Amino acid sequence: MSVTTQTLAEPPVLPIQRTRLHPFHLRHGGHMVPFAGWEMPLYYRGILAEHAAVRTNVGLFDVSHMGIVTVDGTSAAGLLARRTTANIAALAPGQCRYAFWLSEDGKIVDDLLVTRVDDGAVPERRHIVVPNASRSTRFVELLRQHRRPDTTVTYRNGAVAILAVQGPGSRALLEAAFGWSLGSLDFYTARWFPRKSDKTPPSTGVLGPAIPAELERAVWVSRTGYTGELGYELFVAGDNAVDLAENLVGAGAVPCGLGARDTLRLEKGYLLSGQDFLADRTPLEAGQDRFVDFDHPFVGREALEKQQKDGLPQKLVGLTVLEEGVLPRHGTPLVRDGQPVGVVTSGGLSPSLHHGIALAYLAPALATPGTLVELEVRGRRVPAEVVKLPFLARAPVRR
Repeated sequence: MSVTTQTLAEPPVLPIQRTRLHPFHLRHGGHMVPFAGWEMPLYYRGILAEHAAVRTNVGLFDVSHMGIVTVDGTSAAGLLARRTTANIAALAPGQCRYAFWLSEDGKIVDDLLVTRVDDGAVPERRHIVVPNASRSTRFVELLRQHRRPDTTVTYRNGAVAILAVQGPGSRALLEAAFGWSLGSLDFYTARWFPRKSDKTPPSTGVLGPAIPAELERAVWVSRTGYTGELGYELFVAGDNAVDLAENLVGAGAVPCGLGARDTLRLEKGYLLSGQDFLADRTPLEAGQDRFVDFDHPFVGREALEKQQKDGLPQKLVGLTVLEEGVLPRHGTPLVRDGQPVGVVTSGGLSPSLHHGIALAYLAPALATPGTLVELEVRGRRVPAEVVKLPFLARAPVRR
């Protein structure tokens, strides 16, 4: 009797994707690297210079690699509420919400932004959802699998691009460049604005079916951000993205890449998908309790309620390196009293503070600010101190 074996085929290697701003990146000297299936700029003139531009003035990021998904229909809010930690049905028109997509055991599969786009005039609800690039296709498939017939889920990448304008000078720059008045746009809200100063914005909040047609004369502007500074995201028609980006640079915005985006978010203690969670941590362990609405049923809720009752096995903490010139990296081991206690999830140099900083999960007994641990770096141990997040004080609220 002969035994035959079957060789399983390797999954197909998908071609790397490019955003609609790829010509802009090349024109401005972007150092292009593969990232989550996309070719993206790591930096243009340098990470430190770009970091400083955002902290002191205005930086411009292409974030069109992130998922751009519309979820529309009478049952759309219920679908999103069931699949995220946010009670989407309670969102007011134009309200944005940061939320988590969880597994059944309460672990974070992805973090994402959900914005209600309709104006409330009709029963159909419309939303734009922005998951991370590496999870967007999977999230769309999940929603389509569980949607009702009255709800549509549409992937909009390519037809739509997102420009993130971040920094203390962002409002003044956008108002001067487009003639907008952004003072009434509150944190975590969004609204239509005319693409040109001589045009009027749409009279309705409908975005879903109008993409990309409505974006030919208007820009959907949200005020959120991943830098901790005042900032806005401009959802624009893909065909117009390069011209709008050039206009922003001409007005004074500095093109910024993934490198500065990472140092900026780390100083604020913001999570990075694939590093600070990878379907292995719950929002409670990550210190994100405020983004979990327990007032509605959602996948993973029971696991989180059990964790609330039983206690957390570990907590996310900030670490300040106490030795000059030592930079922690993802995966750097942590020890205390000679025993392993965890690993760094995100780490590096803080350009604003001029020393090494890191995020890590530690047992609750070690998570108190002032606790000392050690990093194992190149065969030696370097002291680090647990500190309260964020590392960098929050920017003052600007109306």
